[in-house]
Parts: sequence; C-alpha cells; structure tokens
Amino acid sequence: MITIRLLALLLAASLPVSAMAQSADTAYCNSLIRDYYRYVVKVGSHSPNTGSLDGQVAVEQCRAGNTAAGIPVLEQKLRGAGVSLPARG
Repeated sequence: MITIRLLALLLAASLPVSAMAQSADTAYCNSLIRDYYRYVVKVGSHSPNTGSLDGQVAVEQCRAGNTAAGIPVLEQKLRGAGVSLPARG
C-alpha cells in the first residue's frame, strides 16, 4: 500500500516537469519557425520561395506537437542559411 502511494506521488510530481519541458520545446520550435520563415523562406520578399519540402514538413511537425522531429531539421536549415539559432529556453 505504501509502495502504491509512493509511486502515485512520484508520478504526480513528474507531470509538471514534463509539461514544462514540452512547453519549452514548443516555444523553441515556434522561434525556429519564425526565423525559418524570416531568413530562409523570406516571406514578404519579391521572389516566391516556399522553402524546402523537408523544411515545410518540420514546420508542420512542430505545429502538431512533434517537436523532437521538427527541431533538428529547422536548426539545420537555419545553420545552412548562416543564421544564428535563437536562444533555447
């Protein structure tokens, strides 16, 4: 009985930590998306540029909450364009 209570307490205590990490990843992903559109896709410029397919997939993965898949691709796209990455969390 004590083991079950202890396990429930540990599980409850770990939930806010994982939610905070997820929130930080989401915020970082949003910063990467903003910079991807600003510096790689160059939204608002006169030349039509939609970015690469893998870049667009990474944006959609971030928006869907799959930050683990989207972040590395967007980071690579920004580095490849010579853009410094935004601060993380």
